[in-house]
Amino acid sequence: MRKLFGLIGCPVHHSMSPLMHNDAFTQTGIDAYYHAFHVEKEHLKDAVQGMKALGIAGFNVTIPHKTAIIPFLDEIDEIALQIGAVNTVVNENGRLIGYNTDGEGFVRALCEELNIELSGKRILLIGAGGAARGIYFSLANSKAACIDLCNRTVNKAEELINERTISVLSRAYSIHEAQHLLGNYDIIINTTSVGMYPNVEEIPLSLANLKKGTVVSDIIYNPLETLLLKEAKRCGAITQNGLGMFVYQGALAFEKWTGIFPDINRMKQIVIQQLGGKIC
Repeated sequence: MRKLFGLIGCPVHHSMSPLMHNDAFTQTGIDAYYHAFHVEKEHLKDAVQGMKALGIAGFNVTIPHKTAIIPFLDEIDEIALQIGAVNTVVNENGRLIGYNTDGEGFVRALCEELNIELSGKRILLIGAGGAARGIYFSLANSKAACIDLCNRTVNKAEELINERTISVLSRAYSIHEAQHLLGNYDIIINTTSVGMYPNVEEIPLSLANLKKGTVVSDIIYNPLETLLLKEAKRCGAITQNGLGMFVYQGALAFEKWTGIFPDINRMKQIVIQQLGGKIC
């Protein structure tokens, strides 16, 4: 019998996940279908109960439900608990178990696409929101020399750092302070939505003090090259867009549902083809 998988969020009409996962089901010979469900905040509990009642085999969770869904699940994976957010749910014999593949997806993409080791690296995260949480805690075991955060509201960055003790040195800065310290870092990661379509002329901070050879990664994948990445490239940086993170987090979710790790390169091409008509 065909299995049903899905995505819940608000909005979801723009999501590339159905296209990516349905192609992966076809390529792996799995009789399944993935559908995006628009779920408003006030209907989240009912939607989760409906997923269970209908026997949905698994689903992804996106904005704004990644944290709000936690009380409605039967079990939460330790990593998802630490991050405080769920992006993947597996239905195991009627029990809904929550996982988070965002952070691991980013780290896998960063290390494998750029062929770099994180040990001893000085890292700066721009932003302190939901995306930053997953990446911050996933980087915590990387043996980096430091993982600093900068945010428009410094208190929010401080709260994230103080929430749990990690074994890596972490400091909080304002955006203004961080701009003057960019030369101290080996890797700079934008976890905010600044520069995402349609606001493609925005940049999260000035790169005037960026040193040549620094890795600059942006988790945005529409456009594939943000203004931040364009400016970083002009400064001689090594750049990476958010396509890899998006695909890897999806591939890791697919693996949790099916036990099969899909073809990453094909997934990337499927998304790039779809984005072709959407990028300005």
